Amino acid sequence: MKQIVEQALTLWELVDSEWSLVAARENRVYRVQAGQTAYALRLHRKGLRTDAELRSELQWMAVLGKNGVRVPTPVPAADGRCLHLVDGIQVDMLNWLPGRPLGATGSALEQRDRTGVFHTIGQEMARLHDISDQWTRPHDFARWSWDRGGLLGDTPLWGRFWENPTLRETDRALFLTFRDIADRDLRRVENQLDYGLIHADLVRENVMVDGDKLWLIDFDDAGFGFRLFDIATTLLKNLHEPDFNRLRGALLAGYRSERPICTTQLDLFMALRAATYVGWVASRLNEDGSDIRNVRFIETARGLMTKYLQQHT
Repeated sequence: MKQIVEQALTLWELVDSEWSLVAARENRVYRVQAGQTAYALRLHRKGLRTDAELRSELQWMAVLGKNGVRVPTPVPAADGRCLHLVDGIQVDMLNWLPGRPLGATGSALEQRDRTGVFHTIGQEMARLHDISDQWTRPHDFARWSWDRGGLLGDTPLWGRFWENPTLRETDRALFLTFRDIADRDLRRVENQLDYGLIHADLVRENVMVDGDKLWLIDFDDAGFGFRLFDIATTLLKNLHEPDFNRLRGALLAGYRSERPICTTQLDLFMALRAATYVGWVASRLNEDGSDIRNVRFIETARGLMTKYLQQHT
């Protein structure tokens, strides 16, 4: 990867910069230090996104930033383009954001003004949705869709969760039943729900805290979807916090201070979001730490699905 990084830095005219790897999950992210200015160089995993999808992501982030949502700013290369192909790897550059992540999934949330932070997350999420609805997208804008098919169809975006190979027979039966009931219920109401561009991954690691400011990062999973899916994603990762109900109330209050939202179907989307992680981890069971995550994902999905089915069958 060293050669690719060096070639990329040449394109951005940053050849004398210091750089280091800071993340290696779906993409490889490098911190590039050029004097007093820092950047985030992203090397995208092959096959994860098309060029059109990545250009669309960068265009969208630029619009959000210009309208006051704190998100990374795309940095064009010397030729004015934000996306380049280097030895078959898609690369782009963003400005480096200040602050630290809100927390880590699976660990207790350590934050003083907990409800205040969640109120602000709700506000920023609503503003992101609002600005996205007002934006006239380019004709070639392309992102995937967290619609009913993307969640419950034959080929969900994150995999067939009901076929996770580690499921017990009782869990498999539960997941299949939930899939049928959820599809029935979502089909009935989908045309009435708020739908549009969503971040789809506003978990703790993707909310940067800088004093009283919050920055929203990592738009890899962003696309079209139900706005309740965005809310459920944030809430799900805090489900086991002792003050979860207060955090939930703060998030929704913050959202509604900027934009109305009907939460009648929120329990459905909590269960749907939990299901997606069971599908996602199924193709990553050989990765370090996946066995622990897999157990946690299945337990969470089991509980939320059971609760939903008890109330809707």
